[in-house]
Amino acid sequence: MVSQQERDIIRAEIRSRGEKLSAQDRENLIRPYLPDPSDLPQSRSRASTANSSSSHSRRQKNQKTRRTPIRTFVKSQIHHLTYALTHIIFGIIVRLLQAYHAVVERVFAIVYHHHRTPELIRKDVRGLKRLPQHLSILLTLRTEDDALAVLMDEVAELVAWSACAGISQLSIYEKTGALKSCIPALHQIITTKLASYYGSPSQQPNLQLFAPHHPIFGAHSNPRSEVPPLTLLLLSATDGRETMVDLTKTLAEMSQNGKLSPEDITPELVDAEISEITSQPLQPETESDRAPINIIKPEPDLLLIFGPYLKLDGYPPWQIRLTEMYCTGDRSHGMTGYGEAVEYQGFMRGLWHYAGAQMRFGR
Repeated sequence: MVSQQERDIIRAEIRSRGEKLSAQDRENLIRPYLPDPSDLPQSRSRASTANSSSSHSRRQKNQKTRRTPIRTFVKSQIHHLTYALTHIIFGIIVRLLQAYHAVVERVFAIVYHHHRTPELIRKDVRGLKRLPQHLSILLTLRTEDDALAVLMDEVAELVAWSACAGISQLSIYEKTGALKSCIPALHQIITTKLASYYGSPSQQPNLQLFAPHHPIFGAHSNPRSEVPPLTLLLLSATDGRETMVDLTKTLAEMSQNGKLSPEDITPELVDAEISEITSQPLQPETESDRAPINIIKPEPDLLLIFGPYLKLDGYPPWQIRLTEMYCTGDRSHGMTGYGEAVEYQGFMRGLWHYAGAQMRFGR
């Protein structure tokens, strides 16, 4: 054990930075604490043994390191091969499904072609257990130059198919509201289309066309008709959120002015007001144009979407609480856009789907 005197000498040497003791003095000071020289060979052998073992482990590690890139390369190639095979198999399956659906669509288009004959359409729906009383269809305005003309022709076809199938209430939703700006022209196109299906005016259904906040159009268009009338409602995105905002402002102002108690503002009142806006058209201002109108059912029974995906695109939410929804296009056609066209077989598939659906209503 180091004595106190030696400790003081060492501390003084440290403080003087090696100037008080010579090299021989420092050697004499630490010699008693050095190991016995006879132990040095044994220590060297242990050190050599440790060195040899460490060198052996390094050699093993180097060999393992040299082998690792080969295994990594083989694994990566196996992963790339598996990935490529999975994509090839999946691509073949998708193409086969697309070909299958394309063939089925063409077969349905040939077998179930209406030929603009109401009797054939009535024959196609005769075996269905039920038909929707109010049918709603979501359409999209395309970007082509003649997109509006194509859209109005599609609406005319849908009106003719619905009338021939015995559906008396039809609503068309188009987000931008382009159809609302050309109601007279749309009515004329629909009338022309119905004439190509029914023939004489007495055999055509009387068409009543209107939109929320717009007066009814065509109430007296065909007074000699012997076919049940058909009511067409045009909806857009403004009939959704904006209508709710306007109704909220109106109820808030009436409550502030004392015309309506806050306790009277209930979900039933809001539902009744919104249903009245979207199901009862405005009467014309002149008495001569006034006529009995058919009040449309607020909530549609079936919503048809001519596309591969369920995209409501701003459809008024309170109108589809209990509505059955059906997309006419297949999801495998989403990349090519197939299935977005308004075709008769898609219309019929929607009616078949509705006839076979189970209406549980939350039970």
